[in-house]
Amino acid sequence: MAKLSLCMIVKNEEAILSKCLESVQGIVDEMVVMDTGSKDKTVEIAKQFGAVVPTFAWTNDFAEVRNEALKYVTGDWVLVLDADEVLNKKVAPQIKEAIAQDENLVVNLIRHEIGSSQSPYSLVSRLFRKHPEVNFSRPYHAIIDDSVANLLKKETHWKIVDLPAITVFHYGYTPGAIASLNKYERAQKVMEGFLKENPNDPYTCSKLGALYAQIGKEKQGMKLLKQGLKSNKADSHVIYELHYHLGNLLTKQQEQEKAIKHYQKAIEQPIMGPLKLGSYNNLGVVLQSMGDLKSAAQAYETTLKIDPSFITGYYNFAMTLSGMGRLADAAAIYEKLISLSPNYAAAYQNLAVVLFKLKKLPESNEAFKKAVSLYESQNNQVAADNLRNGLKELGIWEE
Repeated sequence: MAKLSLCMIVKNEEAILSKCLESVQGIVDEMVVMDTGSKDKTVEIAKQFGAVVPTFAWTNDFAEVRNEALKYVTGDWVLVLDADEVLNKKVAPQIKEAIAQDENLVVNLIRHEIGSSQSPYSLVSRLFRKHPEVNFSRPYHAIIDDSVANLLKKETHWKIVDLPAITVFHYGYTPGAIASLNKYERAQKVMEGFLKENPNDPYTCSKLGALYAQIGKEKQGMKLLKQGLKSNKADSHVIYELHYHLGNLLTKQQEQEKAIKHYQKAIEQPIMGPLKLGSYNNLGVVLQSMGDLKSAAQAYETTLKIDPSFITGYYNFAMTLSGMGRLADAAAIYEKLISLSPNYAAAYQNLAVVLFKLKKLPESNEAFKKAVSLYESQNNQVAADNLRNGLKELGIWEE
């Protein structure tokens, strides 16, 4: 039976490390947790879980540190996690089955980006066979993909497979974990340095272009994303990202027709459905803004076929149905949304409006009250007061 090793790099992660390590207990055969200079109890916590905890001075190069950590791995297979990630224990049997296949070299995993409503899923090459020629490259967003591509040219029998289940939960996009501007600046500096030595690298063009767009450097972002598309070295996942981020930038610049074309090109890529949710949803948003409600509704409905738990898709779909006058259908979608996310105040408010139009006044009043109550419990007093006062002015608020 193949031996599986967890391999991590950490620094000052005492608040979240336990949750990560607990998720792999009983699944991995060893834990290698390389510390890069923690001042808190990170090392102590890792050792409590029986981890091997080597140390390495941080060099501002993720690939270098990850490769150093790999030297301590003794297993046949490597699972790489960050401290803000958790393994889905339910997928353990599928992981065991995948690593038991003699021809498999890399098993790509679907990662759920908790808190990211736009692109809730990504594909990560974090489960791979321990092979002397498989290692990390790139100082930021370090990946094994470059070394794997080189190895496949020499050893053609290896396979790269995708595990279709959601395997990793990533909490880096939750409000308390959003990266600081300082982190963005560091990422920008490192990626710019890499791109200077590797011009037109599509992967870095995608990551740095998206970062530029995120920090307001839209012109530079647009240039890099287009530059990445000119490369013939990009795989389908990178091409998807380049088109997706271009669509987002063009949407921001009110270039709706061009944005639609890039979202459609992104959707055309031969990648797994969950990875396309962001493009389908944002395509719907653009179509909705242009008044094409029928096509927008189709885009949103597609997101829900791909992922029946996609909250943003339900909200946008219900809004569009309401705009089309399909009030009963909109109410049903809002109710489904609320069953999945019972504290969604805006959903209750919108449902109340739809019920009011359907002349279901008692139900409408209850939904309005629930919305006000939720706004207050979530410390959004402005929204609560605005809604309550607006309803009083209309004469439909009942205490």
